[in-house]
Formats: sequence, structure tokens, C-alpha cells
Amino acid sequence: MEEILGTSLPVFIGLTLFVMGFCAYMTGVALAKTWRQVWQALPYCLLLGFADRFLVWSLFGGELLLFSGYLVHTALLLLICLFAYRTTYVRQMLTQYPWLYERSGLLNWREKKSL
Repeated sequence: MEEILGTSLPVFIGLTLFVMGFCAYMTGVALAKTWRQVWQALPYCLLLGFADRFLVWSLFGGELLLFSGYLVHTALLLLICLFAYRTTYVRQMLTQYPWLYERSGLLNWREKKSL
């Protein structure tokens, strides 16, 4: 597992999942709250992946230029960011247009049925 991640599992969980995952979550929320397009999450998460690899290398002695580690870390951060984006976007749509839409699950909405 360390060969793929480029670091130990506790460092991966602590730094990537909690610290950088929180940054990715807040990035998704910020993008949705400002009504940005979802594709804009990709460049931000690529940069968060670089920051994560740098912190793993500088603080814990992990491998800096390990492509598989960068890919796994960035994919996880992108998933967290997209989840935060979608949940925030749905919440905004339901708050902004309560007469048009109703919740249809955690990640979706639907038009209200007319009486």
C-alpha cells in the first residue's frame, strides 16, 4: 500500500483525508455558493493534489514525485470536492426556488407536482 500511496496509511488518513479533504470540501462549497460550473473543481483539485504531495514529502518524508500517489490522492480530493459541490448546489436550488423544486434524495431535486 505504501508503494502506491507514497506514504504510510496513518499519514494518508490524517493529512490527505482529514486536512486536505476539508480543503477540498470547502472548495466544493465555495464553488457551489458562487454558482460556478462544476468543471472548475478539476483545476482546484489538481492544485490541492500538488499541495498534498508536497506536504507529505516535506512533513513526513514521503515520495514527492510518485505519480500513483498523486493520482490516488487527487482522485480522492476530487470526489470529496464534487460531493460537497453537489450537496451545496442542491441545497441552494431548494432554498432559492422553493416553489419550483423539492428534494429528491441527497444529491438531486425534482420539479414540484402541480395540484
